[in-house]
Amino acid sequence: MQAERGGSVPVSAPGAAEGLPRPRRYAAIAAIWLGTVLTTVDGTIVNVALPTLARDLHVQPSEAVLVVTVYQLMLMATLLPFSALGQRFGYRTTYQCGQMVFVVATILCFFAKNLPFLVLIRGCQALGAAAAMSVGPALIRSIYPASQLGRGLSLNTVIAATSASIAPTVGGAVLAIASWPWLFGLVVPFGLLSVLIGRKTLPEGISRNSPYDVLGAVMCAATVGLVISGLESGIHGSSPVISLAIVILGVVLGFFFVRRELGQAQPVFPVDLLRLKAIALPCLGSLAAYLATMILMVTLPFQLQQRFHFTPAAAGAALAPMAMMSMVVAPVSGLLSDRYPAGALGAMGMAIAFVGLSSFAFLPAAPGQLDIVWRIAICGFGFGMFFSPNARQVVGAAPASRIAAAGALFSTTRGAGQTLGSTAVAALLAIGVGASPVPALIAAALALIAGLCSLEAVRPARQGPSLGDFPAV
Repeated sequence: MQAERGGSVPVSAPGAAEGLPRPRRYAAIAAIWLGTVLTTVDGTIVNVALPTLARDLHVQPSEAVLVVTVYQLMLMATLLPFSALGQRFGYRTTYQCGQMVFVVATILCFFAKNLPFLVLIRGCQALGAAAAMSVGPALIRSIYPASQLGRGLSLNTVIAATSASIAPTVGGAVLAIASWPWLFGLVVPFGLLSVLIGRKTLPEGISRNSPYDVLGAVMCAATVGLVISGLESGIHGSSPVISLAIVILGVVLGFFFVRRELGQAQPVFPVDLLRLKAIALPCLGSLAAYLATMILMVTLPFQLQQRFHFTPAAAGAALAPMAMMSMVVAPVSGLLSDRYPAGALGAMGMAIAFVGLSSFAFLPAAPGQLDIVWRIAICGFGFGMFFSPNARQVVGAAPASRIAAAGALFSTTRGAGQTLGSTAVAALLAIGVGASPVPALIAAALALIAGLCSLEAVRPARQGPSLGDFPAV
C-alpha cells in the first residue's frame, strides 16, 4: 500500500490533479525557486574563481579544475539512485535533506585550506544537489494543477537559467571585495529559507515501505561514474588507452546492471519508463538537443576568435542573445504546452533552431556583429521553445508512482548531453575542424533528430489514455 507521509495529499489521490491549495501552493513554489537558486548558483559560480583557487591553494590551474569535475561527476552518478530514495522516503524529506547536506557542505568551504578537502566538500555538495534535483520535477508536478504543469516547469527552468547566467557576474563582484569562500556562502540564506518555507508547505508525495535497492544504486552510480570519468579523462589529455579502458569498464558494468534492472519491480535505472515512447523519445530528443547546444556554444567562440578575429569581449557579446532569447521564450512555450501538444511545440522549436544552426555554416567571409547576433537569437528562440515542452512531455507522461524517476532520468539525460557535447567538441578541435562550418552542420542535424523525436512522441499520447493522472502530452 502506498502511504501518505507528512499529512499531504498523495499525488495519486482523488483531487491531486488540482495541485496544492492556495496559498500553500505559492509558498511551496517559493521554496522550490529558492532551492533552485541554491543548487544552480553554487554549481556554476565556482568557474569564475578557479584562477583564484589555484593561487590561494597553491596548486596548478589544471588541478583546480577538479573542483568542477568532481562536482559534475558526483551529481550525474547519483541523480537516479536518489530518485529511487525519494520514492522510498518521500519527496519533501529527500529534497530538504539534500538541501541541508548542501548548506552544511557549503559552510565547510570556509574551513578548506587545501585542494583535497575542498574537492571532498564539493563532492558532498553534489550529493546534496543530486538529492534535491532528483525529486524537484516530481514536487513541481505535485504542487501545480495538471493544467499548469508546463507553466511550473518552464518558470523553474527560467529561474535556473537566470541564476546560471548571472552567477559569473555576481562571482566576479564578490571576488573583488571578498575571499573565494564567500562565493559559496552567498547562497546559504537561500537554502535555509527554502527549508524553512518548504517544511510545512512542500508535498511529501508517494512513499513506500519496500526496501531500497542498495546494490542497484551502487551499480548505477558506478556505471555512470566510470563512463563520465573516462570521457573526462580523455578530454583533459590523459592516456587514451586508460581513458578508453575506463569507459569500456563502465559500459560492461552497465550491460549487467541494465539486465539486472529488467527484473526489478521498481528499478533504479528506469528501464520501465524507457519502454514508453512518450518518455523515451523526448529523452532521446533532449539528449540530441543538449548535444547540439554544447557543440554550438563551445565551438562558436573558437570560430569567432580564430577564424573571424573577434576579440573575446566581442565574441561574448555576440553570444549573449542565446540565453536572453531562451529566457524570454521558455515561459511562453511552457504556458502553451498546457494548451497544445508539447511534442508539436518542441518540434516547431527544433525546426527554428535547425534554421539558425544551419545558417552558421553559411556565414559571410568577414561577418560583423549583427551577422552573428541574428543567427544566435534564432537558435535561442528555437531552443527556448523546445526545452520547456520537452520537460513536460517526460514528467507529464510518467505514472504517478514514478514521477521522481522520470525527473531524474530527464536531468541525467541533460547532463549526459552536456558531457558528450564537450567530448564531441574536443574531438572536433583535435581533428582541426572546430573552427569550421562542420560543428554547425552537426548541431543542425542533432536539432533535426530532436524535433523528430518530439513530434513522434505525440502520436502514442493521442492514440490512447494518459499513462498517469494527467492529460496526455
